[in-house]
Amino acid sequence: MPSRDPERSQKAVDTAQSYLRRERPLNALIMLLTVSAFLGTYLVTSLLLAIPAGAILIIFMRFPIFQSKGTFRLRTNDNLNTVIDEFSGPVPPVLALQWGMADEISIEDDTAVYSVSYLFGLQSADVAVQTETNPTADSGSVIESEVTINGQPWATYTSTVSTSGKYTTIDVTYTSNRRFGLRRVPQQIIANQYRDEILSVQGYTVVTRDAHFGI
Repeated sequence: MPSRDPERSQKAVDTAQSYLRRERPLNALIMLLTVSAFLGTYLVTSLLLAIPAGAILIIFMRFPIFQSKGTFRLRTNDNLNTVIDEFSGPVPPVLALQWGMADEISIEDDTAVYSVSYLFGLQSADVAVQTETNPTADSGSVIESEVTINGQPWATYTSTVSTSGKYTTIDVTYTSNRRFGLRRVPQQIIANQYRDEILSVQGYTVVTRDAHFGI
């Protein structure tokens, strides 16, 4: 029987909701600009030309050409076992933007599902996170989180947790498993502005970050 709604950091949820308040109007603006371009073409030419022009614009905006990947290092005062539990749990810190936006979370075995609604509840998406944890020789762990959206591959996060002096260190490698179109670029830019903050409110300091976003 699936369990529901694990405990979430309220500060992380608040940060994710702040991101959402900026991201959703931007998506609406992109849709409005697309419709305006179609109507503008129709007004200056004809419906016969506006329809194929609109179709080409939609294809251009959605055509999957971009991909994101990168690495970053985190540091925290929390002990090793606490960090391993957090990163291998249903709401890992590196996916706080996703679970922070979720209307509800269900858990079954090693998979957590974040249910997110949008377009005023008219559409929804299920973000599923399957986690596998393997111990390392230095008593740390390598934690791999495979993320899918509505059953389609989305991203992989590999987090290596170890001790470094008085701190616990987490080295994270991530890559998107699908490409996305031009319409997602503004969304990606806004998300980048919140990634360090949402980790910070959970007690993690971003030591280094090397992000690649492009073709």
